[in-house]
Amino acid sequence: MDLEPTAQNAFLQALDLCARKVLADEPALGINFPYVTSPSGAWKVLPASVSAGYSGANWSHGNWFCGFWVALLLVSYLRTGDRKYLDIATQRLLLVAPRAADGNTHDIGFIFYPSAVAAYHITGDSAHAEIAAKAADRLRRRLIMTPQGSYISAWGPLDDLRGRRSSAIDTMANLPLLYWAAQYRDDASFTLAAEAHALMTQKAFIRPDNSTYHAVEYDLATGSRDRGFTFQGYADESAWSRGQAWAIYGYVRTAEATGKRSYLDLAERLADYYVARTGPTLVPFWDFDDPSIPNAPLDTSTAAIVASALLDMGALHPDVQKGARWRQHALDILTELCKHHLATEDAHRGLLRHGCYSRPHDEGVDSAVMFGDFFFVEALCSAVLPGKLRAVPKVLVS
Repeated sequence: MDLEPTAQNAFLQALDLCARKVLADEPALGINFPYVTSPSGAWKVLPASVSAGYSGANWSHGNWFCGFWVALLLVSYLRTGDRKYLDIATQRLLLVAPRAADGNTHDIGFIFYPSAVAAYHITGDSAHAEIAAKAADRLRRRLIMTPQGSYISAWGPLDDLRGRRSSAIDTMANLPLLYWAAQYRDDASFTLAAEAHALMTQKAFIRPDNSTYHAVEYDLATGSRDRGFTFQGYADESAWSRGQAWAIYGYVRTAEATGKRSYLDLAERLADYYVARTGPTLVPFWDFDDPSIPNAPLDTSTAAIVASALLDMGALHPDVQKGARWRQHALDILTELCKHHLATEDAHRGLLRHGCYSRPHDEGVDSAVMFGDFFFVEALCSAVLPGKLRAVPKVLVS
């Protein structure tokens, strides 16, 4: 399906905006990386070295955003052809690289797949691949075995029982690092670990109506779900929209990696739920069950994640008509984001307005969020620069 010229121009202009903003912001960052914008539109920043961990009973995610900034630089290189973007991205990756040994979090998938894996895809430099492979090995070590299956622990050092028992829906979108490592290392154990997690998550996280829990705490002795709960959603039993997006994205990428239609079918059911709850505006509220709707915050980052996932779903789908429908829905989301949510003014340093990092923690509410900007440009690249940032998915065997 060819893009209409109007859409193509809008998508390319959005990538041009990305290139201008990241280059203008770089000189002031030093060793820091942006993560959310403040009310003024300026980026808040963290060094890449800030790891996740517990402080008493409280959990901090640390800096899981830094790899996305590297990715924006790489995308800007792909769009402009200007070598300076690649050089800056390479230097930035050196600041990120030590996190490949981080044993505290599943988010090393988010850190290294958009950065080191993409850099390797673009340049062929094996030094980037080795960084990513080291991170993938660390992520694989987080696999916890139970009598009912295995899952990747999301949070904390594995010698902490709180970390060993807990899993998050976000992990589904960290799995691409493991699927990539399986191919790079010619080691199927990476895929086996990732798919084990996907199967366990399907059983424990997905509710009968195809909504998802944000997090699950397992009984290690039995492997059963002790409880489903939320960290960033409205309530334990609510439908946090970004959690739904992580699930859609992760199961689409699992279908691509394994070639199994069952995962694509599951991703479609999850996407059907998302589309029905989001409605014609195409950008969801931060939680579908927030009682303050329609006065609740939106989350453009969720829409961006789903757009990227649905473009892949369209490419993978063996049913041509269904594939075309999902692709068109993704393009409609991107068009909506470009028309009504793009931060074109200089004062706002992000790309997408109206993202929502964590409403319960009052962090990054109605702001640009770094992961939202990344999945937005990833989707734009899938639409207008296919194969440049990562390989184009191949149609599944029906």
